[in-house]
Amino acid sequence: MADAHRQLTLNPARLDSDVGPAHTPKMNVSPLPRRGGVSFDYRDDGRALRVSAHPETGSVTISVWRDDRCVATHQLLSADVPQLIEMLASALVASTSADQATAS
Repeated sequence: MADAHRQLTLNPARLDSDVGPAHTPKMNVSPLPRRGGVSFDYRDDGRALRVSAHPETGSVTISVWRDDRCVATHQLLSADVPQLIEMLASALVASTSADQATAS
């Protein structure tokens, strides 16, 4: 098994032999989405849901945050957003109907 591992090990110098030294350019990180919004968890436990629109790729990203750390993402096509809105609205209507039935 060790011999098989040695055979699969790549030599980085051969892959990029004519490339100069790598560097990491200064990055600008936006704490909030440029297009979209943030919904904070009602439990106030440092959780938030962020929605970021990406018109250049025709997509929307929904991400789950805990404090300043993204812990999960879900990406969907912009064309699928109305279906998601409908699903959320249906859940709200179902919830409201159930609340009214128990109040009667």
